[in-house]
Amino acid sequence: MGWMSDETGLGKCAANHVPLTPLSGLRRAADVYRDELAVVHGDHRKTYAEYIERVTRLASALAAMGVAPGEVVATILPNIPAHAEAHFGVPACGAVLNAINTRLDAHTVAYIFTHGEAKVALVDSQFLPVAEAAIAEMDSDGPVIIEVPDEAHGHPASGRYRTYEDLLASGDPGYDWVLPEDEWESLALNYTSGTTGKPKGVVYSHRGAYLNAMGQVISWNMVQRPRYLTIVPLFHCNGWCHTWMMPMVGGCVVCCRDITAPAIFDAIADEHVTHFGGAPIVLNMLINAPRHERRDFGHVVEVFTAGAPPAPATLSKIEPMGFNVTHVYGLTEVYGPATECTWGPGLDRLTGTERAKAKARQGVAMPFMEHVTVVDENMAQIPMNAEADGEIVFRGNGVMKGYYKNPEATEEAFKGGYFHSGDIAIQHPDTYVQITDRAKDIIISGGENISSVEIEAALMDHPAVSLAAVVAKPDEKWGEVPCAFVELKAGETVDEAEMIAHARERIAHYKAPKKVVFQELPKTSTGKIQKFELRNLAKTL
Repeated sequence: MGWMSDETGLGKCAANHVPLTPLSGLRRAADVYRDELAVVHGDHRKTYAEYIERVTRLASALAAMGVAPGEVVATILPNIPAHAEAHFGVPACGAVLNAINTRLDAHTVAYIFTHGEAKVALVDSQFLPVAEAAIAEMDSDGPVIIEVPDEAHGHPASGRYRTYEDLLASGDPGYDWVLPEDEWESLALNYTSGTTGKPKGVVYSHRGAYLNAMGQVISWNMVQRPRYLTIVPLFHCNGWCHTWMMPMVGGCVVCCRDITAPAIFDAIADEHVTHFGGAPIVLNMLINAPRHERRDFGHVVEVFTAGAPPAPATLSKIEPMGFNVTHVYGLTEVYGPATECTWGPGLDRLTGTERAKAKARQGVAMPFMEHVTVVDENMAQIPMNAEADGEIVFRGNGVMKGYYKNPEATEEAFKGGYFHSGDIAIQHPDTYVQITDRAKDIIISGGENISSVEIEAALMDHPAVSLAAVVAKPDEKWGEVPCAFVELKAGETVDEAEMIAHARERIAHYKAPKKVVFQELPKTSTGKIQKFELRNLAKTL
């Protein structure tokens, strides 16, 4: 099908077929935008010529350490230049980048180090205690730590490890990058809590990341030479692939280590930031910032927001401040954003609350996705009447390769030829998707996925607890926070503070419940806990 009658001499060759990879964007930018700023972090201001040299030195130094193609290099880094450089330098030596959530506890990091088999870990000085505790817990040898100090921001070198700058100094600026021979080769490994509390390793390909980054240029109406503020953590879906996107358009990455209202306003005013992505909590932070923390700026800032659906009230307040917000939706398994609430003349007539409600929808497929829709339990398309609901499913080049070392979970996720999101939604007559619930009970707090099952397991470990159920409780600041309902054993008494402290000892602090209610849990006749009743109750607390 599709072949001409005579294909003689029309085969693939070096001249007409090159494996897609986001690495090619930086190689081009080093020529086209050679003397223009590529990365900014305080006094750290590097041009594209300097950026690619540092990336090349990193790739060379990692290879000299014995990192082989296909092996994993982990990072525990905030949004600093070294993390942007790692997104190119690690795959430039043929290795796979594993950017680890800096908020995780040592036990979870130990699992990720072990499961991903990281050979080297680039670790910010602030997070050394977590990395060290994780390695101490491992049965096998842990990764070699390279310390990444950030002295200008209060995190000097400990003196215990080789530093990142020393590593770069040892690298060869003339090193020949190891580019993929097949675009399906693995580029990145990202762990998501999923629905069981046990992290699953989501594997990205060079092809998928390239198409995602390029597709978002179109979706975001990205101009040449944007100034992009890194608010989305680079450990979260590789910063939604935006660091790979920037060289494609000659953009400058403005690093934001600490996400505060003054830092964001300063970056917009002083560095002329034109774009950033972030969860609705970031928008609320800007809205609620006191006048003395704000800065005036004379341009419109384009914003991608995702996570928990943004409240219409948030959208209606943020836009008059100089921000044009586009709501996007996705998951780690689809490289971050994969749908957008595309705006156009048909919606532009809307004003006030109606406009904000329309902007809060999850929208339609981005260009690199083949098909995104909502189906019933039999994989049949639901009626697009804004009433019937079903599960959001994805098909296209923006879907992960699969779960690392977990073929069973991969097969389950890809049933019927689509990736199953687990998110319940309706579809409007214009095909726009709108989430109504999360089938798998994931709580999205400040843009971070939190597994209710993991919290429940921690609470159930308390000797006084008979049953525990955790649901999302609406929160003005975080979007959602975990709310625990606990049924105690007969004769036992425990207070809320003790339960929260108990959970914080066993899981990352940010995952601990913010509210604990002691009561008998509602159950079906078969003993299944009726979480929908608890969700409704949590909304009233």
